[in-house]
Amino acid sequence: MIEAVGLTKYFGPFVAVQDISFSVPQGQIVAFLGPNGAGKTTMMRMMTGYLAPSAGSAAIAGFDVRRGRIDAARHLGYLPENGPLYPDMTPLDLLSFMGEARQMPRPHLRQRIDEVIELCGLALVLEKPTGKLSKGYRQRVGLAQALLHDPAVLIMDEPTAGLDPNQIRQFRENIQRLGRTKTLLISTHILHEAEAVADRVLLVNSGRLVFDGTIDDLKEDGSLERPFYRLTAGAEELPLAAGDGPAAPPDDGAQAGPSDPAPAAGPAAAGPAAAGPAAAPAGGGTEATAPKAAETAAPGAGEEAARSGGPEAAPPGAG
Repeated sequence: MIEAVGLTKYFGPFVAVQDISFSVPQGQIVAFLGPNGAGKTTMMRMMTGYLAPSAGSAAIAGFDVRRGRIDAARHLGYLPENGPLYPDMTPLDLLSFMGEARQMPRPHLRQRIDEVIELCGLALVLEKPTGKLSKGYRQRVGLAQALLHDPAVLIMDEPTAGLDPNQIRQFRENIQRLGRTKTLLISTHILHEAEAVADRVLLVNSGRLVFDGTIDDLKEDGSLERPFYRLTAGAEELPLAAGDGPAAPPDDGAQAGPSDPAPAAGPAAAGPAAAGPAAAPAGGGTEATAPKAAETAAPGAGEEAARSGGPEAAPPGAG
């Protein structure tokens, strides 16, 4: 139902997404996991046709999102992180407008509006301007409009951001209910969020896919944190596990010869400055250093450029 083949996106010299490929079958809930700035939003926008890729292709329900944008949109519900809601419209007005824009027949539209109002719990705020609703209710309105045409595929970008614990619990229940009949791709950087709702995890870091598998496959000794740190931050930034020795040698001075001068600052000379992020881990490799190089080259440019549309961003109607 969802397919990405070699998706790549450049913003000038910055590589936001690099050669990502995956497919999601019908009825599966997949968590698109990664730290802030990993490229999740850029991927979501390319998958839904809101951003043109520099290379590669994406398909929804077998329709290429660039060459068959309208056909793909009929099968797709998309909830961006900050949904484009009209603040002066009530939820009821907004749902009616969205249904008419999708050319839904009126009897079917009235039926679907009643169904999504019940599913998303909007009965108490139907006549209130959307701009005066709380963050949680605005998220519910966004989900309702994404579900209005009963799509087979639902893509959501950070859907629980800003919600309180009760709202998050209700949202998770809705996701699990929808997962029985729909294919869902949900981006998040919260590990427990992925564990609570997902059948499968796609973990990205610095624009690259670094893991594709089940939650159980990702866990190490029952924990998601250590593999997440290892795959996204590098071994030198892992927190010490119980029983681990100190990160630095206990006595650097023992290696100095009799004629060597004593270190001017004692342990501080071999402390955080020497063992900090700039130091390469033992048996080093690109996994730990690539994110830092990207940050040094263009700090914050990737995800921010994607959120703002970027210089190469395709207009919503592109395809």
